[in-house]
Amino acid sequence: MIDIEGLEISEADRRRLLHPNTGGVILFARNFETRAKLMALTSAIRELRPELIIAVDHEGGRVQRFRSDGFTSLPPMRRIGKLWDRDDSPSKLEAVRAASAVGYVLASELRACGIDLSFAPVLDLDWDHSEVIGDRAFHHDPRTVTLLAQALTHGMALAGMGNCGKHFPGHGWASADSHLALPLDERSLDTILENDAAPYGWFGIGLAAVMPAHVVYPEVDSLPAGFSPIWLQKVLRQKLGFLGVIISDDLNMEGARVVGDVVASAHAALRAGCDMLLACNKPDRLDKLLDGIEQPLPAASVARIAALKPTAAAPEWEALRASDKYAAAFKILKSL
Repeated sequence: MIDIEGLEISEADRRRLLHPNTGGVILFARNFETRAKLMALTSAIRELRPELIIAVDHEGGRVQRFRSDGFTSLPPMRRIGKLWDRDDSPSKLEAVRAASAVGYVLASELRACGIDLSFAPVLDLDWDHSEVIGDRAFHHDPRTVTLLAQALTHGMALAGMGNCGKHFPGHGWASADSHLALPLDERSLDTILENDAAPYGWFGIGLAAVMPAHVVYPEVDSLPAGFSPIWLQKVLRQKLGFLGVIISDDLNMEGARVVGDVVASAHAALRAGCDMLLACNKPDRLDKLLDGIEQPLPAASVARIAALKPTAAAPEWEALRASDKYAAAFKILKSL
């Protein structure tokens, strides 16, 4: 899954999008100026390669790529967790209802603009250690995180969108930002499984995709989780029973450099058990990466990736905004 340079498809973008190793596109704020231009861009991508998955990091709070021209400003997930923490029992039900409403508004607006997937929800625990996670996390309690994240993904599913839990097995304890450094989490496997990784097991079949963390857990493996067969195959697949797509975090992040250049990182991630690789924000490396992967994907990976594509028709923007379901969800969201 690669990125593109700007508001339109350049010749370099076109060449990369047509490469047989390209399976998706991730969009950023630089790809958005107006809703009309965004829809023209997603339509152009579809015309070129209709099977590609078009994705975006659109969680709410400070991680929301599209913020104007009709897009709703989404709250950080911690705000929903704060509603859960109020003393009265009805607040817990209100928090669940709010999470579902946020998920529906988030996904339905993206779907109306031709986007298939948002990399949400964040399943990291709020240990108050990590600035890069911070208020992106729902809560510090894994049970609460699971319930609220399940409600969010229910709302996304009502809008016809899958989900991607991140960052397995947990980025909330390590303080370093894996975009800029290689974080360490020196806790034991049992401690991580009982806390940070627990939501991935409790979600059951509800998780469509998982993104592993570029974090090293030295008590388990010397490699970051996204390059570790122990984490991805023995723990995530076998112990926790995850059946969906494993999508690497960006191979150009500093936390991925420990295994070598971007091609070496790609091969390491595939060997570890990733189905799909994310590479963005370094256009000079994309051609080398796309040309450097020669082995075909296993049939199981191909099938899992194909299942991420929405099957229901995307709504028209004006019809969506006029619908009773959207109005009800929007009202709940705005009450947060």
